[in-house]
Amino acid sequence: MVRGCGLLTRQNQPVALKNISVAVSIHEFVAGVSATLHYENEENVALEAFFVFPMDEDSAVYTFEALVDGKKIVAELQDKNQAHANYEDAISQGFQAYLLEEDKCSRDVFCCNVGNLQPGAKVALTLRYVQELPLEADGGLRYVLPAILNPRYHLSGRTEGSCLDLKTPVMPLEDLPYTLAMVTTISSQHGIERVQSNCPLSPMEYLEHDKTSAQVSLAEGHKFDRDVEILVYYSAVHSPSVAVEMEMPERKPDSLMGNPVVMVSFYPDIPEVEASMICGEFVFLMDRSGSMQTPLSKQVRSQLRIEAAKETLILLLKSLPLGCYFNIYGFGSSFEAFFPESVKYTQETMEAAVARVKVLQANLGGTEILAPLQKIFRGSPIPGHPLQLFVFTDGEVADTFSVIKEVKFNSTKHRCFSFGIGEGASTSLIKSIARVSGGTSEFITGKDRMQAKALRTLKQSLQSVVEDVSLSWDLPPDLTANMLSPEQTVIFRGQRLIFYAQLTGKMPTQEATAEVRLKYTLQGKNIEKKVTFSLQPKYDSNFTIHRLAAKSVIQTKDMGFRETPARERKDVLNISLESGVMSSFTAFIAVNKELNQPVQGPLVHREIPRPVLVSNSISTCKSFYSGARRFGASNVQGPVPPLAKSLGCTSSGWKDGGLPDQVAAQSCSPCPRIVCAPPALGPLHLRKMPHSSANETSLQNNCEEIGIVQLIFLQNANGSWNLNEDLARVLGVKLEDIKAAHPDEHVDPSVWATVLAVVWLHTNGMDQECEWDLVERKARAWIRTHAGSATNKVVKAANAFLKSSVDPVIFTF
Repeated sequence: MVRGCGLLTRQNQPVALKNISVAVSIHEFVAGVSATLHYENEENVALEAFFVFPMDEDSAVYTFEALVDGKKIVAELQDKNQAHANYEDAISQGFQAYLLEEDKCSRDVFCCNVGNLQPGAKVALTLRYVQELPLEADGGLRYVLPAILNPRYHLSGRTEGSCLDLKTPVMPLEDLPYTLAMVTTISSQHGIERVQSNCPLSPMEYLEHDKTSAQVSLAEGHKFDRDVEILVYYSAVHSPSVAVEMEMPERKPDSLMGNPVVMVSFYPDIPEVEASMICGEFVFLMDRSGSMQTPLSKQVRSQLRIEAAKETLILLLKSLPLGCYFNIYGFGSSFEAFFPESVKYTQETMEAAVARVKVLQANLGGTEILAPLQKIFRGSPIPGHPLQLFVFTDGEVADTFSVIKEVKFNSTKHRCFSFGIGEGASTSLIKSIARVSGGTSEFITGKDRMQAKALRTLKQSLQSVVEDVSLSWDLPPDLTANMLSPEQTVIFRGQRLIFYAQLTGKMPTQEATAEVRLKYTLQGKNIEKKVTFSLQPKYDSNFTIHRLAAKSVIQTKDMGFRETPARERKDVLNISLESGVMSSFTAFIAVNKELNQPVQGPLVHREIPRPVLVSNSISTCKSFYSGARRFGASNVQGPVPPLAKSLGCTSSGWKDGGLPDQVAAQSCSPCPRIVCAPPALGPLHLRKMPHSSANETSLQNNCEEIGIVQLIFLQNANGSWNLNEDLARVLGVKLEDIKAAHPDEHVDPSVWATVLAVVWLHTNGMDQECEWDLVERKARAWIRTHAGSATNKVVKAANAFLKSSVDPVIFTF
């Protein structure tokens, strides 16, 4: 179930939310956001309304205000306990009051009480926050305006006071009474190439001739029915940068807000190494709760989460290096391990694991992730094989701080790489467990492929470790840089680093420059990157850099209202109050004392309905099969296709039209994408089709995608392929033809088969190279060992046989 955000009450009766307006200002790597929600009480009774607002974990909320009948009421940030007492006192006296706080169980959910909203009153609630924007693998900066707030599974029943279990009435999308308007302004000295979104946008309008600023808007009348994602592409995103922000007036020197703060952005150029030479212990922790049975997104033909997860696990298993250790856990209300402890990666253990993955189901109930984590961390370490933990979940856990605390406590034993699946995944859980353990986090939404992001992360985890990371400064005399960001111990290839530092001492009165250096050691070599910057601080009325720095410090110390150690609470509270950035121990409180009407009995509660979309999964699947018939697949009866069979489909469930019985019988259940490759489609390599429609082109791409997956599924643990009918079927040729084209009888048939597979991947799968890169590396290493001097001859024959032109040089390194 999905819950929309907005003013909520507990009686399933709506408050009129008229519209939501959002202004986003993106400057370089930082977004400043002002979100205003307009409400009107059209009833004849006073209300106490409840407002739930999902927010990215990295957002630094610094302003909350209400505009009530033309009067602005700016909230004050106070100690949370005091704010609660002041709110209750104000309500009891008949004042109108507003309370905004982080939810006790998760840092990415905000709760607001709006007390004593009088009949006919209009109120506009405004939140302002700033956040760093993550950098995607393709160079895009990703901003997400959260709209979806999924129910969170409770851990140990400790959710008193949480707003995470509120249920809201549902309403068809066309009847939803509120809309979203969003304007995004972008500026960068690097120049703006393009902007993309998962929602309809107006054409991008450049505001300057040099393309350093631009503006886009959501299409008019957009319904707030999904997370809104904006991807911004600059011309030179990898350039280092430094910004110095002026201190806040009338603040004490040497306080956080009383001195200039520097924001440093580096993009280290870390060379790629052959990952297959490195070993480790790889543990994959996969969510198998009931919510994993839903589609990844609302996109047409979106794969079920559990099916994408199964395919991803098999790709990961095939990509592991020989000699490593691995295990797989599935979790829900309970958890299951494939092996009692991690096992060595061999052909036998890989095959056993793949067989179990194929029959996995989303049937383990809730999302109890803490217990399997504790079991994994209690395991004995394997000498020479550092633990690399991969966590896949839709993030629907209520008490995230208990999980984060457990991961942080064991951070010296492992690195955690986390993946948030689908819209509404908890950014607090996903980002935090990666951050506290020195790993990375990814979110899989919209058209994202779980497989691609998981394989890219596995590749990162196999890279050489960057050590001795340090930041040094060359500053004028009497000026010192004090680091505010936590110590950076790990750097990954393709990662952007952001540091914050406070400048204390005497700032130069005239134009002056300084230098900052990033130093680290990679494979025994000392590497240094430096950038020169101006020491003239710039004034920003929002004090964006100061507040981002404060957020960085708070995230390091704040482990939630219950879990933060007593020694850290005071620091978090002081930093939060000084900077105005909310924490687990502070809340915004505003009181309208001009309204003083005695409350007659308890205030009435009202809730905003959430949007619900009609599932189109079955119609999607049927239209896909219609497309298959147009390609000549007039008879799709017969044996189950190998890939469908490999993921659990049976012959009894494969009937005319290709729809399994259980799917055809349940018109409301999603159809797994994996059954969309009947054998009658013929060769799976890309074919040029005359008069191809858009749907047919999509089908071709889907078939090729499945062909790549099938080919990877056939690979052995050592990197080779066997010469057999299954390989011939994927290559789209006859086995006897492959044998007849064998170039040298002294060359092992597996060498010939493996070279053919690699050539086929380079010819047909370059768009998905990130998903097969690691298995291809294993294959090339195996070929070099077993083909020897015959390599060039075999590659030449493979090119001729497959009508390809792959450069033989790729087989020499």
